[in-house]
Amino acid sequence: MIKLVAFLGNYGSEYEKTRHNVAWQFASQLPFYNRLNFQNKFKGDYAVVETSVLAHWFAETGMYSKKDGSDPIVPEGSPDKIYFLKPLTYMNLSGESVGELARFYKILPEEILVVHDELELPLGTVSLKWSGGLGGHNGLRSMKSTFGTVDFWRLRFGLTKPQNRDIADYVLSNFTADEQIILAQEFAQTNEMFAKFLLSADENQQRILQGWSKRKLI
Repeated sequence: MIKLVAFLGNYGSEYEKTRHNVAWQFASQLPFYNRLNFQNKFKGDYAVVETSVLAHWFAETGMYSKKDGSDPIVPEGSPDKIYFLKPLTYMNLSGESVGELARFYKILPEEILVVHDELELPLGTVSLKWSGGLGGHNGLRSMKSTFGTVDFWRLRFGLTKPQNRDIADYVLSNFTADEQIILAQEFAQTNEMFAKFLLSADENQQRILQGWSKRKLI
């Protein structure tokens, strides 16, 4: 089960609306985001929430609840707390921040969900993935370097790989106004899956994985 969610991005106002920071943009629109008490530690900004409290927030904000509107059930064996982290090391050293927090709280790689941008997927596509290749992503390379494995979860937001344009320039450029509209719709549709995944037992994680391995939303 997930104990740590790491949103990969670049620190600084000049990167705030860039494509490479789509994970931070997703984080900031979560209905409970402003309730997170972020602290600066582990080379990043991190927050911790009791899982039972998080379940209540999911129901209260309409992200995910039981049919009667009450709090979703926290599965037996769930971690008492879930950590949220925004590394402030810049993308290519993200693993250092994630690794420091994970070692301190004894979190295993397979208990980590990394949220990041993905050039190999078209804009409007979201993919939940377990392990696998790195796709040339510097943040994922840093994760592998830190943990010595690629066996961690990924929530990927497609960017669409540009033709005849420098990749670094593209990912560090801002989303257009039209793309931001697509993102807002994409994020809204992803929120419930995100909530369900965080509160899922291992067998249900696999079921969600099957449904979201590559989902075109827009």
